[in-house]
Amino acid sequence: MPKKTALYDVHESLGAKIVDFAGYKMPIQYEGIISEHNRVRTTVGIFDISHMGEFMVTGSEAEGFLNYVTINDVSKMSAGQAQYTAMCLEDGGIVDDLLIYKYEDRYMVVVNAANIEKDWGHMQKHLQSGDDVELKNVSDDVTLLAVQGPESRALVQQLTEHNLNEIKFYHFVEGEASGVPATISRTGYTGEMGFELYVENEYAADLWNALFQVGAKFEAEPVGLGARDTLRLEAGLCLYGNDIDESTNPIEAGLGWITKLGKEDFVGKSALEEVRENGVERKRIGFKLLKRGIPRHGYPITFSGREVGEVTSGNQSPMLEKGIGMGYVKNEFAEIDTVINIKVRNRELPAKVAKMPFYTPDYNVRG
Repeated sequence: MPKKTALYDVHESLGAKIVDFAGYKMPIQYEGIISEHNRVRTTVGIFDISHMGEFMVTGSEAEGFLNYVTINDVSKMSAGQAQYTAMCLEDGGIVDDLLIYKYEDRYMVVVNAANIEKDWGHMQKHLQSGDDVELKNVSDDVTLLAVQGPESRALVQQLTEHNLNEIKFYHFVEGEASGVPATISRTGYTGEMGFELYVENEYAADLWNALFQVGAKFEAEPVGLGARDTLRLEAGLCLYGNDIDESTNPIEAGLGWITKLGKEDFVGKSALEEVRENGVERKRIGFKLLKRGIPRHGYPITFSGREVGEVTSGNQSPMLEKGIGMGYVKNEFAEIDTVINIKVRNRELPAKVAKMPFYTPDYNVRG
């Protein structure tokens, strides 16, 4: 049976459309995907993303273990820093993309909801007998709220004494939010300024209510997973299961920047070194349709009538008011401004390979 987050009853009372997603009953939308998308882009939206998984990693060899099972360099992290990374199979295929948080005395690994059991098994598989490493799956105990949009910092600042201007992009603090213990981080998945609040489930409803009480003056609204998907697409960010999976490697996926081949041995290193040396046969690209239409996952990408790739994510961009998407194509069609075609319902619609992100706010999100 699908699980429910600690805020399930709240979402139901708000009239949210609830769907089964990654083993959880989650709100896909409240008022509507486009209006919720625009709310995040203009003021602030609040997401319940408690379906995400969290693993705590402790012990004197925790750093070395995480450095071995992930492709980024954990040894370069400082306490209070978050890192985007991935776990790979021996052949270089991506098990999952994830975040690592480094606390003073522990690490927290945040994984995709659909991959909680798989990721847990992968980590357990590579844990050696005698290692001073302890793994604890706390996914069912943690509520995770994401506050995203240009007014997010002003809103969250009302609930904490910590100066949020001091939290750099991909950093976090341990403190309080609305009087309850919380990890307050700044990573995001929308391309907007935003913060994440990790609290124990018992505090979930009180924190949710406090956010909306304070958020009224900022026009805060609840936002579902539907708008979360269109927001991340405009930001050019990958969705596991669509844009990356075990059949893709991080080099072809455009994630070479998190693949630290210069560090000590890690799972998949040999295969990825070979990929880097020999080059890839295909690349993940972004594209914009030149005619009206909506690209979808699985649609063929063609050139001169022959298939050269496939769409992995696609939708109508609410901000650009045109169809946008991502996909994999053969190398020769991956250059920016190359004109390709997307086969949409037996019509071949012209599209142009485009830089990502597709949409960037007019302020410095990374500042």
